[in-house]
This record gives sequence, structure tokens and C-alpha cells, in this order.
Amino acid sequence: MKFALCNEVLQPLPFAQQCRLAADLGYDGLEVAPFTLAAEPMAITDTEAAGFRRIAEDHGLSVFGLHWLLVAPAGLSIVSEDAALRRRTTGVMVRLAELCAVMGGNYLVHGSPKQRSVPAGSTPTQAWDRARECLATAAAAAAECGVTYCLEPLSPRETDLFNTVADAARMVDEVDNPALRTMIDCSAAGQAEGEPVHALLERWLPTGMVGHVQVNDPNRRGPGQGTMDFAPILSVLARMEAAGHFPGIVAVEPFDYVPDGPGCAARAIGYLRGIVQGLEHHG
Repeated sequence: MKFALCNEVLQPLPFAQQCRLAADLGYDGLEVAPFTLAAEPMAITDTEAAGFRRIAEDHGLSVFGLHWLLVAPAGLSIVSEDAALRRRTTGVMVRLAELCAVMGGNYLVHGSPKQRSVPAGSTPTQAWDRARECLATAAAAAAECGVTYCLEPLSPRETDLFNTVADAARMVDEVDNPALRTMIDCSAAGQAEGEPVHALLERWLPTGMVGHVQVNDPNRRGPGQGTMDFAPILSVLARMEAAGHFPGIVAVEPFDYVPDGPGCAARAIGYLRGIVQGLEHHG
């Protein structure tokens, strides 16, 4: 099992320093938020993206994937009634799939709650249909680039569209492109799902619908800094990886950094590595 750190945790350090610190702490790679690399992510060239990949590799890390996709540029939406805005948004999604591949990543995580919440004057069905069109375009681009585009279920406190794995899986089924999958964020799942996260993983991973997992506590802090027990979660992931149902990359994505970004990152990896060692010891 490999662990990625979501790089915004180490802002405002420059990317090379983020890599150095993540490597020193014991992470295997980074999950990158494009807005941390440039104020205008669409201005990142292939050459620059390849440069970020080399910086990570120079520190013994991989860029495993991208997330927080639609933070910048501002004003994007996959559900707006404005077709021109949706085309602009899908253009960003397509370009990010390209950048992900150039950086050596394997997946993209589409969270972006504000950019998918049902807009005033629209019905949930209209928003769903517009989102499907945009996600189908992104999936086609992801397939072309050899990466997976993962639609992230988020809690109702963040958005009113795609709150559960079942919601996202329905969209995956409708788009019907193997490059589009869903994923499980432990914090969101702990708030929105009707079963424990380890049971959710046990049920969904064998279906092939889940392409990625992010670990964080429902209190929005890092794993080990709340009440969620991650030992059953990592146990299921280890078994599913061995069975070929899980790619084996787990991303640490806290939102509330206690005591600070580096301290939170350090505590999380120590907690997770300790669980993995225990699992290995007990066979």
C-alpha cells in the first residue's frame, strides 16, 4: 500500500520543498491540487508539468493524481444553465486530464462541490443531465490520456448533488465509459453513508466502480485525529488490493490542519504506517 499526501496541506511551501518534506515524512507521493502550482492552472504547459514530475521524482516521489480540479479559474460549473460556461468548464476538465498524464498521474478526483451544486432556477434532474454531459466529455479525455476520472461523493453539507457512492455509481453507469469511476472519501462517507466506511469499501470495491480512496476523519482532520477507526478500513483495502480490486494508493486529505500542515501530515503518516505494520505482523 502506498500513501500520497494532498499537497495543499504543505502550502505555502514551494513545490520542491513540499516534495522534500513529504519524502522525509515517509510518503510515497503527492496528490496535487492544480491551483497550488499556478494561479491559472490552464496556463501550465506540458513542459512545466513534466518539470513538476521530475521534481517529485528527484525526491523519490510520484505524482499519483490530481484533485480539487475546478477551484481555478473562478466561476466554473458543470451544472449551469449557461451552455457556454459548461463548455469552458469541460475544457478545463479535459486539459487537467492531459496534465495529469504528463505529470505521471493515474487518476483525477472530481470533488468541486460549489461547481456542481444545483443552481437556482434549475431542477435536480436538469443539473444531473448537464453534469452527465460534462463528465462524459471528461471521461473520453481521460480514456485518451490513459488516466481515470473519479467522481467524488461529498456530504450534503457541501453539495446537493452526488452525496453517496450509490449516487455517483448511477452516474458512472449512465456515462458508461471505463475511464469514469467513483471514489470514497472517508470524511464524506462518514457523514453521508448509512454504513461504516469499511463495510462500504467491502461492498463497493469488488464492483470495479471505486478507483481511489482518500483518508480523513469526519471531523475534517487527518486520520488518527478523530473518532474514526482506520484499522478496519486499511484491513479491507489491503485485502482488496491483494484481490486486484484496489490500485493500492491511499491519499491523506485533511482539511483542518492540527497543529499545522506539516504536523498534521506527520501525525497522519505515522498513524497509518503503524496500522499497516500491525496488519502485516498479524498476517
